[in-house]
Amino acid sequence: MLRPLFAVMLLTLLLAGCNEVVADRLYALKLDRPPALADWERALPRQVTVRGGRPHRLPSFAEIDEDTVHVTTASCHHGARLPDPIKVDMRAFYTDRDLYLRLTWQDATPDRALMEWVFDGTRWQNSGSQEDGFGLMWDSGGQFPHFTCAYACHIDDFGVSRASFHASNKMRLAKEGAWLDLWNWKADRTARYGFADDRYIDPQGMHGDLPGELFRPNSLLGQAAGDSAQLFGASDQPLYDGERRPAGEGYRPPASRAPGWLVERPSGGRADVLAAAEHRRGEGSVVLRHALHTGDRHDVSFVPGDPNGVAFGLAVMDHTLFEHYASVVPERLVLLSQGQAAGPARE
Repeated sequence: MLRPLFAVMLLTLLLAGCNEVVADRLYALKLDRPPALADWERALPRQVTVRGGRPHRLPSFAEIDEDTVHVTTASCHHGARLPDPIKVDMRAFYTDRDLYLRLTWQDATPDRALMEWVFDGTRWQNSGSQEDGFGLMWDSGGQFPHFTCAYACHIDDFGVSRASFHASNKMRLAKEGAWLDLWNWKADRTARYGFADDRYIDPQGMHGDLPGELFRPNSLLGQAAGDSAQLFGASDQPLYDGERRPAGEGYRPPASRAPGWLVERPSGGRADVLAAAEHRRGEGSVVLRHALHTGDRHDVSFVPGDPNGVAFGLAVMDHTLFEHYASVVPERLVLLSQGQAAGPARE
């Protein structure tokens, strides 16, 4: 059951008011055992706003009118309307051994299949579907003041030619010797085995905590060619269905599906972040579990009672691998210890 101090801590925080509780904090309370479903309703919520992504919505003719077309059409005098931000409800608990984080956000379209294959009765065609996901970056060593995702996002391959412009974002650090812990959850690839990919970022880019690749395309040439009849090249992996049977063997009814990517089950340091996900009534929710200390030199450690906690940034992907939303103000996770109810140290 919850520690007796829980109710006192909660009441103290609620009564303390804005002058006592630092605004950029997600507070984790102590439990004697893993949180049950009812516990999350009594957790201390922190609403993290992420901005700047590309929303994925189901089309609605009722929303399309002359004014909508005018406002959302790019032009020299007003440009396109910026997407509405996404508000992510974050809550946290911890035990003597583990940290538990729950992230909940509104999502009208659950996207759980990346580049899925569909059989039309004659041949396999790639749907071009994308997946949802999010990334949590942790500044474990406190290396960056007022930390946000911006420290790791750099423009790469930038160019302008007449009226055209191209650029891509590369996640890496400019500060030599620095690193960030990265937890990357993907609604198709990592959700299959109930984990979030445990990685880290340094000046050379992103790396898995355990070297090697967990994900590979289920026919690379076929994904590039779309509905081409020539699906396989010499370097392709064969196309498998959801049960890992070669797609060319036996009868396949129309509308049969096969995953666009094959996934290896993670092991070692790559499997440090467990994840349980669900989507209902237009809302996505993921609960993460991670040890307070793993012993891995590229993993963040969480210390109960540390008044400054650990700074983090959040990015949310909605049916995309690239055009993500990101938090733009500093955020911190603080694990409250017994007797520490409010008034964490300010920077």
